[in-house]
Amino acid sequence: MPSGAWDAPNDRTTHATSATRAPLPLLQRRAVFLTSVPLVYRRWQGLAPLLASWACAAAHAQTPALNDPEKKTTDPAANNAAAAATPTVPALSTVEVVDSAQAQRRFDSAASHTSVAVDGFAATTPLVHLSEILAGQAGVVAQDRGNYAQDLQIAVRGFGARSTFGVRGVRVLVDGIPASMPDGQGQAATAHLPSAAQVDVLRGPLAQLYGNAAGGVVQVTTRDPRPGGAAQAGVAVGSYGQRLVDASLDFGDQRLGGLVDLSHFETNGWRAHSAARRTHFNGKLVARPDGRTRITALLNLYDQPLAQDPLGLDLAQFQSDPRQAVAVATAFDTRKSVAQNQLGVVLEHQLNTVDSLQLRAYGGTRQLTQHLSFSGAAANSAGGVVDLDRGYHGVGMAWTRALRMPSGLPLTWTVGMDANRMSEHRQGFVNQSGASGDLRRNENDRATNTDLYAQLDAWISPRWRAVAGFRASQVRVEVDDHFITPANPDDSGGRTWRHTSPVAGLVWSATDTLNLYANIGRGFETPTLSEMAYSSGNSGPNFGLSAARSRQWEVGAKYKGENQQLDVAWFDTRSRGEIVPVETVNGRSVFQNVDNVRRRGLELAWRAEMGAWTPRASYTYLDAYFGNPYTGAGGAAIAAGNRLPGTARHMAQLAVDYAPTPRWRVGGTVNLAGAVFANDTNTASAPGYAVAGLNAGYQLGNAAPGSTRWQVWARLDNLFNRRYAGTLIVNDGNGRFFEPAAGRRLMVGVRAQFL
Repeated sequence: MPSGAWDAPNDRTTHATSATRAPLPLLQRRAVFLTSVPLVYRRWQGLAPLLASWACAAAHAQTPALNDPEKKTTDPAANNAAAAATPTVPALSTVEVVDSAQAQRRFDSAASHTSVAVDGFAATTPLVHLSEILAGQAGVVAQDRGNYAQDLQIAVRGFGARSTFGVRGVRVLVDGIPASMPDGQGQAATAHLPSAAQVDVLRGPLAQLYGNAAGGVVQVTTRDPRPGGAAQAGVAVGSYGQRLVDASLDFGDQRLGGLVDLSHFETNGWRAHSAARRTHFNGKLVARPDGRTRITALLNLYDQPLAQDPLGLDLAQFQSDPRQAVAVATAFDTRKSVAQNQLGVVLEHQLNTVDSLQLRAYGGTRQLTQHLSFSGAAANSAGGVVDLDRGYHGVGMAWTRALRMPSGLPLTWTVGMDANRMSEHRQGFVNQSGASGDLRRNENDRATNTDLYAQLDAWISPRWRAVAGFRASQVRVEVDDHFITPANPDDSGGRTWRHTSPVAGLVWSATDTLNLYANIGRGFETPTLSEMAYSSGNSGPNFGLSAARSRQWEVGAKYKGENQQLDVAWFDTRSRGEIVPVETVNGRSVFQNVDNVRRRGLELAWRAEMGAWTPRASYTYLDAYFGNPYTGAGGAAIAAGNRLPGTARHMAQLAVDYAPTPRWRVGGTVNLAGAVFANDTNTASAPGYAVAGLNAGYQLGNAAPGSTRWQVWARLDNLFNRRYAGTLIVNDGNGRFFEPAAGRRLMVGVRAQFL
């Protein structure tokens, strides 16, 4: 798996680490090198490993140690000479140098890439949802549905907007391990934010190097253990019965160290029938047996025994009482329970000064039971209770060579392979007022992908750098039906898709503070098993459904001055075979392919540091529409020019943080969004909104070894108690499109850190 298309090699940054850990090659972010190889365990007790493997890390080009990691020349060869001539200077702290080097690589990359640092101690937010971190990122929509049974809604440049549950069209990685399955369906709830170090988002053509359903890539990276050890504990309470407890422990040293973090969250829910509770464990162990080897193991256990589903509301219900749950939600006791566990190991090893090899593996299990809003008693129904038992695993390898051309300029290439497998036993039962009844579905589903990829990154002159790569993918899904009756014939079958995704990019360093870039690429998105489950006429799975294919390009500029940074990007994507609904039969959604779907727009992001003030702003213009007319669900005519449902044409965030002293921090945000259509016909929509929020934090104590420090924080959302639809259930067959956002709500907490 290309471990992070966001960081390109850069010989214009400083590393105070050893020469064997110089800059990362394109698609190999340090966080991804920690690509955990999660082996999965079945339950919280009696853990049994499913799979384990080794992994070696990608090579890094040798980087000179310059005096200032923030300053660069535009001549990498000149940097080498300067490094040789420069006397030894006091080494900066590893954290400081790595952070500045990563920031420089993002600035020099040929991609739209943003990174948000996460501090599990100083954050003035509970760190329960990714939406807390991703809010305000240009080109990204991350919305808390207020419904823990359906996970977050994440969209990148319009990809993923149609997903009515989980994450679709956006690749999600947690420590390099796919949280997206081979068919493209994923979930973000299993990312453990209290122990995270950063969240990265890659947008645009270069994201296609991640393979299927990579309209964008979101990666969460767990922090490294603190050398010497530490402990932390925190509690928080909030409106509508929110309760959060978290505790972590760091142990060991640089040679062998680890961290464990356990959190528990509960809520009564803002809406009726929306209570939830979940427990999350994240562990990381890092061993460095020598200066060229690093072994990392990660264990992630997620248990959500209850997540009630209040369902969406129609317009009249939304306007009259947005906190209500529809009658069928209580009649059928709609809810979901999930248990997901995975374990991983990775070995990174530098072979020599130019070569490195990476091998990795992971595995996991996921058990899910979901009660839907209908009985599913009909003889040809799939049932109103979903019960699945899933196992998944994968392996990958990569070989990277980082060297210098005769001109002295750096060149890096990487070749690799990924193979991922998912197998699940899926059953469906009649929903008898919230209890499981007779069997209506019994099948084994499988989804696999095998991908080969390569990339080349070269400075072709002191001011120009070129990036090129491709990924050849094969995705296969299979259904083995074991529930065969006269009313429900054998639905067994399979389908294979193959696609090659080439990408290319170019960066021009116009000045030391201004980079201009352009890139182009092709991508694809297969239908998920759930999207191809039914076909017109109820004749079994829709194995004729094709994969969507897209052509993308973008141009952009990045400016980084002394105290401010500005990113601008214009993008354009044209898709063939976009997957859209064609009809709903007995509660079953049937999908089809349509051509000429466009997504184009503008992204702006600005950030500054003005003494104690840190203002920032972002804006996204997204023009996403159907270019050709077609016949949609229920025979409705979809006109050319209709906007893609679930996408707002305008979104913006204005925010400012104020730190009058090192102990105090206060901030405020205003989020703005335009109107959003709820269906392909554009006959239903949610109005735009403007919502304000406040946050504050105060620290006590100091960070000296052996001391204790405290953080008291508070967060107030929806300050003016605005009524608006936070998310939409796109193309809902019952017209229940609207998922209301919570009203004014407050959460306060305290954390203690023992150093």
